Amino acid sequence: MNFAIYGKNIEITDNLRQAVEAKLGKLEKYFTPDTKVNVTMSVERERQKIEVTIPVKGSIIRSEQASNDMYVSIDLVEEVIERQLHKYKNKIVDKHQSGGNLQKAYIDQEYDEEDEVRIIRSKKFDIKPMYPEDACVQMELLGHNFFVFVNAESDQTCVVYKRKGGMYGLIEPED
Repeated sequence: MNFAIYGKNIEITDNLRQAVEAKLGKLEKYFTPDTKVNVTMSVERERQKIEVTIPVKGSIIRSEQASNDMYVSIDLVEEVIERQLHKYKNKIVDKHQSGGNLQKAYIDQEYDEEDEVRIIRSKKFDIKPMYPEDACVQMELLGHNFFVFVNAESDQTCVVYKRKGGMYGLIEPED
C-alpha cells in the first residue's frame, strides 16, 4: 500500500508516520500492493483528528475519527475501515462484481450474512441512479449518516439514513 500522509496544524513526526503505516498496514491483506491510502491528520482545538480515504473501483472507503490522542484516533480509524471493507466485500460478492484493487483471496472468502444491508423503515418525502441497498453501502463507505440518490427502479430522488442500532431507513417522495 502506498501512503500519502498530510498534516493540518500538526507536524507529521516519524513516530506518527510509523504508527499510521503500522496500524493501517494491517489492512494490506485486503488490498493489492499498488493501492493508494490518503491520510490527513489535523488538530482542531484539543481534538486530534485523522481522515483516511482509500479509492476502490468507483467507490471510496473513508473514515474520519477524532479523540484527545492522535494514536487513539489512528486505532479507531483502522477498526472502522476494516468494518467498511467487510460491508463493501459483501456488496461485490452479492452483485458478482469485480473487487478492483481488493485481494482476490479476500473476496473469495465466505462472509457473515449479518453484515448485509437491511432497510428496516421507510418514509415518504418530497425531494446517480442506484438501488437503496447500494446507497446504504455508499453512505457507509463515506462515513455519513444519510445519502441522497436517484432510485434506479423508480427514477425518483430518495434518501437513505442510518438509524440507532446500526439499522437503515429509506425516505421516498410521495406520489
